[in-house]
Amino acid sequence: MQAWEQFLQTQETELGTETVQKWLRSLKIQRFDACNLYLEAKDSFQALWFEEHMRSKVQAKLVNGNNKRIKIHLSVANTLPASKNKRIKNKASKETHLPPFQLTFDDLDPFCLFPYFVESPDNHLTYKLLKEVAEPPTPSSTALGTFNPIYLYGTAGSGKTHLLMSLAHAFRARGLKALYARAETFTDHVVSAIRAGEMSIFRQTYRNADVLLIDDVHVFSRKGATQEEFFHTFNTLHLEGKQIILSAHCAPQELQLIEPRLVSRFEWGIVLPLKALEGPALRQMLEQKAHALNVTLSPKVMDFLSETFTSQPKALIKAFEALVLRLHLDAQHPAQHLSVTAAKTLLADLMTEEQKSALTPPKIIQAVAEHYGIRSEDILGKAQTRECALPRQLAMHLCREKLKMPFMKIGDLFSRDHSTVMASVKHVQKSLDQDQRDIVGAWHLIVKKLQS
Repeated sequence: MQAWEQFLQTQETELGTETVQKWLRSLKIQRFDACNLYLEAKDSFQALWFEEHMRSKVQAKLVNGNNKRIKIHLSVANTLPASKNKRIKNKASKETHLPPFQLTFDDLDPFCLFPYFVESPDNHLTYKLLKEVAEPPTPSSTALGTFNPIYLYGTAGSGKTHLLMSLAHAFRARGLKALYARAETFTDHVVSAIRAGEMSIFRQTYRNADVLLIDDVHVFSRKGATQEEFFHTFNTLHLEGKQIILSAHCAPQELQLIEPRLVSRFEWGIVLPLKALEGPALRQMLEQKAHALNVTLSPKVMDFLSETFTSQPKALIKAFEALVLRLHLDAQHPAQHLSVTAAKTLLADLMTEEQKSALTPPKIIQAVAEHYGIRSEDILGKAQTRECALPRQLAMHLCREKLKMPFMKIGDLFSRDHSTVMASVKHVQKSLDQDQRDIVGAWHLIVKKLQS
């Protein structure tokens, strides 16, 4: 149909070729006449998108050669006709008494409060700024509230969820409607609302929030309908001046398979980094957790936990909580008198799991080699071509950054002297500091692979 094709071409100019191809050209033309066009959507997501974003445009602009409006009839593949489907739905509603549709949100951890967050020198500024956001504004406070959204990123175990929940607790204490949801929860809400035909409840719930906090937005990757709905939720709240706070495992420009228009919005406000705790800060976090749970363990047992579960902070907390629970169930071992030997016995399964997941130099070298499509032997060899030299430098930097290996030991591993190792590590760090996209992108993808 010529009128429909002309309309699509107009929309390509307004919305972009990619959007039109994905949402409009993929609609199947079933039949048409002078005043009617029958289209079929492949699923309910596509039909919902059309009804929300295109129906009014089509009614206003789609006309035939006689300047008469063409009516669009939209159906969804593999579903009953609307009239018949409505009769069945009405009949079902009379025969059954279903509970009213409602959205269930993630609970806030009572331990996730600002006083229980362990600062490190790397995270001091981010912590300070977020804590200020949580407090009621005063004439002397800075204007961080003018940044919207606030985008927080860091690797697993860096404390993103803790800070988002701390913010939610603080906002609610001020009487604000702070809505916290993991990205998986938001996606589940979109799907369940579409299936139940209750998108109005979904939108009213999310778009009436004073503050919206979404954890792990990288989970939206590949989820077209979820991204579409979040895009409009974001726009609505932003236009109304409502605060939006997001978290992810990487910076906005490193997100994979997220629509560019969403990525650009994530960068509108302020982007704050978080680094995972290391060394003494991890021990301090463990002591705070023990204090919060009113558990007393000997310094030797605390040292054992800190030195054994080093893969990431989550592993350490998991081991500590498992130990506390198992001690509660096993009255033979009072916590304050627990020996290291007894602790090892109680946590034998988690220690085996930690050993399997622990990061090692061979794992780093293998991950770098796989990323660049070369062999581990090429990285450890003598070749000086860029195809081997750059991966080798990255592997050296990761051994230094993630394992805190001495330069001499890294040199022994790669059969290089320590001055070569120092120069390689310095070169990679300089590239990361200068935000060289090829180095930054490769580094983050390799780190992500190692963490998974």
